[in-house]
Amino acid sequence: MRNIDSACFLASDAELVVHRGVGVCVGGGLLAWSAPPTPPCPCAQPELCQPVKTPPRKEIFVFAVKNDTWKHYDWDRVTTVVMFGFYSAELMCYAHSKGARVVLKGDIKAEDVPHLYEPRFRDDWVTNKVSLMIKQHMDGINIDIEQPIPATDPARDGLTKLVNETTWVFHAINKAAQVTFDVAWSPDCIDGRCYDIVNIAKSCDFLFVMSYDERSQITGPCVASANSALETTLGGYEEYLKMGIPPDQLVMGVPWYGYDYPCLDLSKDDVCSIKKVPFRGAPCSDAAGRQVDFKDIMRLMGNSSRKWSDIFKSPYFNFQEGGITHQMWFDDPVSLQYKYGWALKQGLRGVGMWHGDTLDYVTSDPEVKDQTQAMWDCLPQYHKTS
Repeated sequence: MRNIDSACFLASDAELVVHRGVGVCVGGGLLAWSAPPTPPCPCAQPELCQPVKTPPRKEIFVFAVKNDTWKHYDWDRVTTVVMFGFYSAELMCYAHSKGARVVLKGDIKAEDVPHLYEPRFRDDWVTNKVSLMIKQHMDGINIDIEQPIPATDPARDGLTKLVNETTWVFHAINKAAQVTFDVAWSPDCIDGRCYDIVNIAKSCDFLFVMSYDERSQITGPCVASANSALETTLGGYEEYLKMGIPPDQLVMGVPWYGYDYPCLDLSKDDVCSIKKVPFRGAPCSDAAGRQVDFKDIMRLMGNSSRKWSDIFKSPYFNFQEGGITHQMWFDDPVSLQYKYGWALKQGLRGVGMWHGDTLDYVTSDPEVKDQTQAMWDCLPQYHKTS
């Protein structure tokens, strides 16, 4: 792109259109890439291959990681689905029939981080992604880059440029395209991700804040604790807001999963000491446990007593497995309501979850069905057209 007409690419009044399969920069020369020919529509109704044109609205933002459960989502609520690691034409058609956007996953490998500052690398990356959007009849991209980048690394500025250039091209191809970026629960260099969050926020449509895995770096006692503690979670949003990022550029991402920790010792006060597993400079981390889907958490809880931490506003329980005491921390409709309520009160862009496939959609057990429905029912009620 840039090597032919960078001035056109960067000009605020430039316009990119696709004409006869070629990217054309109006007022300048040709861009150095050719858009793929419009592919055949795989939908039974050809109009469903058209991108969703709904203006910016409140979001229920769902990550889909499997191609066998999405039909069971509450599509009266869903506004955006990220196809994370797979592509399904059937899902694209179905989501469009429900007025929901379907977006790509965008990431880079660790070895490519040093190349972020290279214009050619960014051009190739954007070209590949926008071509994929057109080929697959998609509505945008969710950029999920979680590699550590120090504040002094030139790659930091390169990442900001990548987000800005992606947004520019995607919006030029389709003004209603959605470009989003995933950030950690706090902007404070979590896991070494010292990104230029303020300018990244300005460069895309909104941020998806991953308000989970808050124990990825434990600097205090090596003990099990909440995956998404309310005070910690809301403290992260307060930091984002203090940076000047508007509430309507923040989507609250919550966990529909929990952590199972084998206890080295369980005190009479229910403090579960865990193995020391260092991570990026911290002596302990949640890697001492394992992630567990909500449906499996409910099964493991069985006859165990659900407990509640009023400090973290999170449920947990203890159970025995293989002669070892385990402690499970998770979120359920009770804990999630605290977070959703705050998001509504603060006027955030919306909420979402990692991920939509953790629930049991196939059971015939009435109690399990109720558990699944309750997770969808506790989401905020937004009008999908506003």
